[in-house]
Amino acid sequence: MRREPFLQERLKSTSRFTSDSFFFLLDAIAEQQVPTQTQLNAIESSYQSIAEFLAGRTEFEDLVTQIHPHGSRELGTMVRPTDTSRDGFDIDLIARLDKQALERYGDTRGPARLLAHFHVAFDEYANTHGLELKKWDRCVTLVYAGGMCADIAPVIDSPLVSAAYGETHGVIPDRAVAQYQPTNPRGYSKFFRDTASIGATFGAMEAYAADSVRKADIVPLRKPDEVFAPLLCRIVQVLKLHRNVRFGPRKGQTDLKPSSAFITTLAAHAYAQHAPEPHNSPLDLLFDIVASMPSKFHSEETAAGAYWFLPNPAAPGSNLAEDMNEPARQAAFYAWIEKFMEDLGELLQAVEQRAGIDVVVQRVEDAFGSRPANAARSALLKRQEASRNAGRTALFTASAAPVVVNSRPHNFFGA
Repeated sequence: MRREPFLQERLKSTSRFTSDSFFFLLDAIAEQQVPTQTQLNAIESSYQSIAEFLAGRTEFEDLVTQIHPHGSRELGTMVRPTDTSRDGFDIDLIARLDKQALERYGDTRGPARLLAHFHVAFDEYANTHGLELKKWDRCVTLVYAGGMCADIAPVIDSPLVSAAYGETHGVIPDRAVAQYQPTNPRGYSKFFRDTASIGATFGAMEAYAADSVRKADIVPLRKPDEVFAPLLCRIVQVLKLHRNVRFGPRKGQTDLKPSSAFITTLAAHAYAQHAPEPHNSPLDLLFDIVASMPSKFHSEETAAGAYWFLPNPAAPGSNLAEDMNEPARQAAFYAWIEKFMEDLGELLQAVEQRAGIDVVVQRVEDAFGSRPANAARSALLKRQEASRNAGRTALFTASAAPVVVNSRPHNFFGA
């Protein structure tokens, strides 16, 4: 996929002010996606409680060796639920079983038996703690009164010594609960952190690199400032937020939304390619990443149509594009990429023209939703107030009228 000509021209004419202002907004939006300390305490409490519960279950006879987080909380790409009526967060946990579990659950009915034991155990946990329990083909979901949801899935160790990140490779029941399929949540987290730690240089600016201090032991929930920082995390967050607005919720319509794993992996591969290349600004890098995402999976024409395959970087036999092999989903994905570029262009135009806080916030809401828009408004008003207190002219006014001023030097996030 190539950038549309009008976007190419817009990028060439986009000022440093616009780039810095956009990432100032993106940083404010991303910070709004981070759980509060109260919510973090609730997540930590739930995590510890579930870990202690499973570790003591007799059904597994000490086969559960570790409970660890995975998914967006571990990667630093968490976004708040699209349902604005709930303020909780969704967390993902893995119940890791020793490879000896395959001796008990490795026969043809083993995957179904493992899930059955899992469901029985969590029935008791939910009843004890007064929680709602939802049972799925591969996991269970605990629904808490405060709106938080915890998905817990069982994974059996099955190391692949010769594969990248193979020491943490495992297997999980497939959706038909008929056999196991490869997975590697801990390996994927390491792949993502390795990719996010790649530094990017923008013209004469200093290299922007993620915090490279990463501990090998990922069992504890890491502190937010260790997780929600790298540029790649910000990019994935803004992609997921736009996806959530673009794809719903819409009653009576099929959900064609691409999965977070699919989007995150495409963005990571594109970042790994483009981050080492020279760019004028992080905004230019963002456009290159999004434009090249559709080239980061394999597509093969078959009698049934195009078959997409995106290998899991930590579990080669796992296809992260398995949900995308329907013509409607594939068409919707390409349309979403184009819509993202279009909406981002509209937002950048409003910023470039100093169109005013109201207009900029409306563009943010159109693209990313009401919660990000509220976060953007709050950040812009705070910056406006700080500028006034310091005796400087605000770069954005509350009205839509543009104000022409000499812009002062900005740091990376435009603060």
